[in-house]
Amino acid sequence: MKVAIIGSGNVGKALAGSATRAGHTVTLAAHDPQHAEDAAKATKAHAARSNKEAVKDAELVVLAVPADKVDEVVGALSSDLDGKVIIDVTNRVNAQDPGQVLDGSSMAEQIQKKAPKSHVVKAFNYAFASKMADPNADGTKLDAYIAGDHEPSKQKALQFAESIGFRPVDAGPLAMARVLEGMGLLNILLQIKHNWPWQSGWKLAGPTGDKK
Repeated sequence: MKVAIIGSGNVGKALAGSATRAGHTVTLAAHDPQHAEDAAKATKAHAARSNKEAVKDAELVVLAVPADKVDEVVGALSSDLDGKVIIDVTNRVNAQDPGQVLDGSSMAEQIQKKAPKSHVVKAFNYAFASKMADPNADGTKLDAYIAGDHEPSKQKALQFAESIGFRPVDAGPLAMARVLEGMGLLNILLQIKHNWPWQSGWKLAGPTGDKK
């Protein structure tokens, strides 16, 4: 697939590396074009000079930017996102007052409202960059829970998740992004509270209908 990744931080680079290893064509963009260049060289991806350039021919657009930058990024792209599959990997984090961000909404649903002609799916936000780069823990393939309302777009995201090493799991409609974002926050808070090494991932145990 042709994959555009907006954001060249740890998450963007981790997904870019996994995607290029899986044979996808990856284009990276960042607020600073030099950061995109550096990340592209490190992950064998291509660098774009702008977000618009990156998403132009993309089949998947991965939003790997801080939550407080999403409105700015999505708003600037506007109609460039029409018809695109957007994978939202963002998290709102408030370690001091988790209830402030656990408000019954989700970043993914907000993005869908801001880009109504796109097809938003929620994925990977519950995984740390280390697990996006290598989705295994103690020899177990981690789960990738994918939520979205547009079935063909969700299927494309599920295929992408499987290609980079996760076990893909259809998590239902986009409203389930609220749960996935809660899972992401829980994983973060557990690391902080217990001084864990930021290597944990999610895997549903027990019979689930397949042996992947």
